[in-house]
Amino acid sequence: MFRWLDHGRIERNLILLGVLVLITVSIGGLVQIVPLFAVETTIERVEGVRPYTPLELAGRNIYIREGCYVCHSQMVRPFRDELERYGHYSLAAESMYDHPFQWGSKRTGPDLARVGGRYSDDWHAAHLRSPRAVVPESVMPPYAFLDRPLDYDDIAEHLRALRRVGVPYSEEMIANARADLEAQARPEADASGLLARYPRVRQAAFDGDPRTVTEMDALIAYLQMLGTLVQFRDVTPEQLRQQ
Repeated sequence: MFRWLDHGRIERNLILLGVLVLITVSIGGLVQIVPLFAVETTIERVEGVRPYTPLELAGRNIYIREGCYVCHSQMVRPFRDELERYGHYSLAAESMYDHPFQWGSKRTGPDLARVGGRYSDDWHAAHLRSPRAVVPESVMPPYAFLDRPLDYDDIAEHLRALRRVGVPYSEEMIANARADLEAQARPEADASGLLARYPRVRQAAFDGDPRTVTEMDALIAYLQMLGTLVQFRDVTPEQLRQQ
């Protein structure tokens, strides 16, 4: 009955080939897409994930500006060697407020998804200023120029722009963006408002000098929060499947 559909006939008839390809691709697409309509969300529900603080956001902007994502991925794959080196595999929820996300695929340097808290602020500052003074085999260029003052006059506008694409920054967060940024980089500052708006935030003079908020402060603040928001001891594959 289907002798007319032999390969030779199909390959010589471009119209027939195109129609059959379209049908095949449509079926495959429907099989992938239709089930998603029955799913409330494709992102796991995990406790702890929050939007970036203004200082962390400024640091992330610098991270992207300097092309750090070209050499460092931020996604731990679910393989044994990955888990043993970097820790718990990455969850989609960890990147739900990233625009764009920094998963990446190339690793000239190590993956940074779990770098937060692994090294001291002083280590990060020394490494950024002179990488080979800390890691002799490093091929990373120096970033000592990040000790210059951070320009954050428009940080509230950054939060407002991200809110337009779904990041849940409130009016209170936007109104206090400058104050929260300064409070996080100055250990002696009153951080009660900052802590209320951004749980699990860390306050420190990240570059070692509390007198000036620098680009180094911002970048280290961003690196030090990566992988620290979710308590992975409370996250199991069974829990994620149930959600």
